[in-house]
Amino acid sequence: MPDEKTVITTCTHDCGGRCLLKAHVRDGVITRIETDDGEEPQLRACARGRAYRQRIYSPERLKYPMKRTGERGEGKFERISWNEALDTVAGELKRIKNTYGNPAIFHVSYSGNTGTMLHSQLAVVRLLTMFGGFTPTWGSASFWGNLFASEMTYGTLTTGNTRNDLLNARFIILWGWNPAESIQITTTSYYMALAKEAGVKIVAVDPRFTDSAAAYASQWIPIRPGTDTAMLIAMAYVMINENLQDQKFLDTYTIGFERFKEYVTGIADGVQKTPAWAEDSTGVPANTIEQLAREYAALHPAKLLTLGAPGRTAFGEQFHRAAATLAAMTGNIGIYGGESAGFGLAPVGLQPLASAALLHGGKPGNLPEGTSPKKGVHITKVWDAILKGTQGGYPADFKMVYTTNGNPVNQFMNSNKAVQALKSLAFVVVHEQFMTATARYADILLPVNTFFERNDIVRPWHSAPYYIYANKVIDSLHESKSDFDICTELAPRLGIEGYSDKTEDEWLRLAWESAEHFTLTKPLAGYDELKQKGVQKISLKQPAVAFKEQVENFKNHPFPTPSGKIEIYSQRLADMNNPKLPPIPTFIEAWEGPCDALARKYPLQLISTHYKRRIHSQMDNIAWLRELEPQTVWISSADAQQRSIQHGDMVKIFNDRGTVVLPAKVTERIMPGVVSIDQGAWFKPDKEGVDRGGCVNVLLKDEHSPAGAFCSNTSLVEVQKI
Repeated sequence: MPDEKTVITTCTHDCGGRCLLKAHVRDGVITRIETDDGEEPQLRACARGRAYRQRIYSPERLKYPMKRTGERGEGKFERISWNEALDTVAGELKRIKNTYGNPAIFHVSYSGNTGTMLHSQLAVVRLLTMFGGFTPTWGSASFWGNLFASEMTYGTLTTGNTRNDLLNARFIILWGWNPAESIQITTTSYYMALAKEAGVKIVAVDPRFTDSAAAYASQWIPIRPGTDTAMLIAMAYVMINENLQDQKFLDTYTIGFERFKEYVTGIADGVQKTPAWAEDSTGVPANTIEQLAREYAALHPAKLLTLGAPGRTAFGEQFHRAAATLAAMTGNIGIYGGESAGFGLAPVGLQPLASAALLHGGKPGNLPEGTSPKKGVHITKVWDAILKGTQGGYPADFKMVYTTNGNPVNQFMNSNKAVQALKSLAFVVVHEQFMTATARYADILLPVNTFFERNDIVRPWHSAPYYIYANKVIDSLHESKSDFDICTELAPRLGIEGYSDKTEDEWLRLAWESAEHFTLTKPLAGYDELKQKGVQKISLKQPAVAFKEQVENFKNHPFPTPSGKIEIYSQRLADMNNPKLPPIPTFIEAWEGPCDALARKYPLQLISTHYKRRIHSQMDNIAWLRELEPQTVWISSADAQQRSIQHGDMVKIFNDRGTVVLPAKVTERIMPGVVSIDQGAWFKPDKEGVDRGGCVNVLLKDEHSPAGAFCSNTSLVEVQKI
């Protein structure tokens, strides 16, 4: 239509894909949303991005500032003006600072909006830092075990190849990774499909027969959660016993393999880590382990793609250390078609793109000095820290929580403890778009606009070779504002000068032009060109390969570790003298695993999986997406039969931390002894505290691994028919 315009933008939520969205607008209203229809590889949006109009125009959106009128958590609020809301927030910040000190201000946010240059939770980080400080959180629900292992093994997080390198592999192992549902990089499924068509053998190792296993794999190997490291070590045993390892690669590029070999073969502790040894823990037949080890060693080059799920366990960092060791044993590092089995950042693109870069003259990470304590609180311990304070060994007695870009009541472990913690505070302020589980506990609730209602520049995760200008599509609806604008208005109320001296466009121009100094791919489009075209796809003549320089010219390009080599044995870990963080990859039995005494009471292992119709807890309330697939608990036919459960029956899933009620999905797509609940469903406790929304975090233990991994796949439960 002649009066309709098309605006290029993208989704900035925490799936990491950054797909291209074409919003059609007429008279200031979005009429429909399309996606990339250009040359391959297209940046095609999933159902969540296509349905975003339903989120923008949802009648459930928060429209104006509100203050609590009922008990905290009741969800009773009344409308107030922006002036009253901001004056109240500023007044409480000053009161708590003056009475208890800056550390009593707890910034508890997470990943609702990521990979952007301007609009994110770092707007609040900057504000509170300039206010004199606060207590931060640390840790990552997704990748912390992987991050730690990559740093200890390779000395860097830049450990992956770009997705187009999938076509160079002869063999691909998807280990606990489900890219058909959990996006990360928009083009992943495209290249996976091409690899399958080209005859690349693909194997999926996972407790569930996932959509990715169905779409891509020729073999599914079910495995008990938390035992993946045992299987990897048993594969190493097969390679060593049959002399299948690439000894030349190990001798040239690694350090510590002999010590690892002593552990694997039993010289160190008297226990040979054979496939039969691993079968007892993993549930994977010994001959299957042997077959996979031989194929991984023989079909060269090969990719062991791990991503995050097996590392989200009690000793998840050991899985990633072991995976990196197998990649080295097979010589699959630094070559086309191989993979280092690390975090997966590829050596291409802006390093890094973040709000900190633009807010401080284009210097990534250089926040202004404040008095924030050096010691933060791990995200799994937030509720414990609020309840116990300094008596529990935490850095402060917390009086206030400031939350934006996150729904921690829903997404952090042990949601029932979250309720207790938030009710104990003096003040809670939340920036939100909907009345989420966390928003219900706010004293002041501030409405935030969506990425369709502001400008920004974004990049995908894992350094994929493209950037998108997220053009503002429509004016902000109702009275919503961006996090950055809210903080800009709070700053003078707090006596802060110099928080922002630029317009949104000026900040973004500065960020883009400054970011050129941190890119490995030049030239970047000019700011005005990027804004007009909406997207810059970087054409790579060859895939970008991590550690290619090290493998091709090791003498002049050592690995960025203390030894200059891949550290199978880490002296840094040895110096920590922590038996739970051994210097070589080691299998350690998980708490609440199949061997835990608690399994007699709660015999089923629970995994918390990503979901095609949500981005964590975002989009859970969108009717179009809820129609795609109901929230259920996956349970095997064998386990269901033992409990007289039939498909569709309402069941309760419970342990000592809480109870969730859901319909049962009785299926052969999950191994016996394991049940699965997709994470992100909104926490909705009834009067008895039983969750009726399907929130898996009610059941998860608020504990992290020794290195800080978020152990969302380490819990025991029982399931009963109602």
